[in-house]
Amino acid sequence: MSTAPTASSPAVTYADVAAAARRLDDVVHRTPVMTSRTVDAHVGAEVAFKCENLQRTGAFKIRGGYNAVSQLPPAAKEQGVVTYSSGNHAQAVALAGRELGVDATIIMPETAPQVKLDATRGYGAEVVEYDPTETVREELGQRLAEEHGLTLVPPYDHPDVVAGQGTVGDELFDQVGALDVLLVCCGGGGLLSGCALAARHHAPDCTVIGVEPAAGDDATRSFHSGELQTVESPDTVADGARTPYLGDVTFPLVLERADDMVTVSDAALVRAMHLLWERTKMVVEPTGALGAAALLDGVVPGNDRRIGVVVSGGNVDLSRAHALFERYDLE
Repeated sequence: MSTAPTASSPAVTYADVAAAARRLDDVVHRTPVMTSRTVDAHVGAEVAFKCENLQRTGAFKIRGGYNAVSQLPPAAKEQGVVTYSSGNHAQAVALAGRELGVDATIIMPETAPQVKLDATRGYGAEVVEYDPTETVREELGQRLAEEHGLTLVPPYDHPDVVAGQGTVGDELFDQVGALDVLLVCCGGGGLLSGCALAARHHAPDCTVIGVEPAAGDDATRSFHSGELQTVESPDTVADGARTPYLGDVTFPLVLERADDMVTVSDAALVRAMHLLWERTKMVVEPTGALGAAALLDGVVPGNDRRIGVVVSGGNVDLSRAHALFERYDLE
């Protein structure tokens, strides 16, 4: 499916990212950058991993979620918020709600990893589970918002969410300086859009590449065609990248600020996840390993360059990770 492009003037600028960084200064962790001689030797590059798997809630999403909820007017905060997510944005909005005293209702697929369901409830949110084969989450979210007077905080297609996610890139460039390449996972495009804005500010010559699972390649096809493409219910182990399409906010930003989009197979993704677990001792979820997979599988060559890789999250059920490693003969 394709529709006419929605590209227009970007709804978010680097100034918004910088403002979000100030807003989040005492809220989120300044996550570490890790390196690995094994990885460097394997890919022929100097690689810097930005470890958002060590962020509060176990993923970068708290940056955008808190940035959005914190800016709501008092009346909206009093009524509460609603969102939909496979897990990481769910936890982010739940925690932001708890920190800011805002009631949060979170719509999650019943197939979401149990660790993400449990954590979201643990932050005090009301979780509404749905069958993704029968229910369109966006429609359910809109209905609940209208029925209960809630403010919808979408997982990626919102200027304040994008600005918050961009602080990942802002921090990375502050920590390591200029990079030749930046690899960022892409689901709905919020993290990629924000990091691309940061890259353009800090290192204009840096090549920003978004990475998707091959089974959910809507953003890659959208980028290369210039028209918004859709993949319904992507069948991939990267549960955080099962979004069907880019949004009205993120599509123009990806078109204008990213330099390329590539895809990796689920097999390559699990191999990268396994290597990161085994050799760097980082617990990384499948979606969080997308950037590393592109590099380790040779989709993006090292070429003796300085390469930043955003490790976006580490929320994975240990039993599910074990099953994935067994499926791909990595045990």
